[in-house]
Amino acid sequence: MDAKRAAESAIIMTELVLPNDTNLFNNLMGGRLMYWMDIAAALAAQKHCNMPVVTASVDNISFESPIKLGNVVHIEAKVSRAFTTSMEVHLRIWGEDLAKRVKYKSNEAYYTFVALDENNKPTAVPGFVAETDEEKALFEGALRRRQLRLILGGKMKPDDAKELKALFIKD
Repeated sequence: MDAKRAAESAIIMTELVLPNDTNLFNNLMGGRLMYWMDIAAALAAQKHCNMPVVTASVDNISFESPIKLGNVVHIEAKVSRAFTTSMEVHLRIWGEDLAKRVKYKSNEAYYTFVALDENNKPTAVPGFVAETDEEKALFEGALRRRQLRLILGGKMKPDDAKELKALFIKD
């Protein structure tokens, strides 16, 4: 299985914020945005492995700016690292006010997906090649984020998270 570049998994999904998507403040509801983000992230993961995928975790969603009724939502998603059977997908979300010609960052998040074989069992995914400085930084951070997810999920002991520990403990 040949390794793939981040650009090969890139997805840009665009949605229009309609009245049914908003809360009482005429802002896009967080749950609706997370639904769209899950779809975009799944598409990026599937492009990377060319197999069905399931969401394994969602973490570090940061809400920076609300997206208003009538604005456009652009969701950029691409794989940031591949592990044995899982892939981390990094998402950036932009709002755009077409009338004012303003585009602004709204959100950022990390989703993890697991590839499934024909028996719905986890299966190996292609490796990953980071090319740009930004992709390399996301790639390096992905291992620490994975270790944190595994610790919080009770699947890894904190003492085994060497890369994560290195951030806090200097030898």
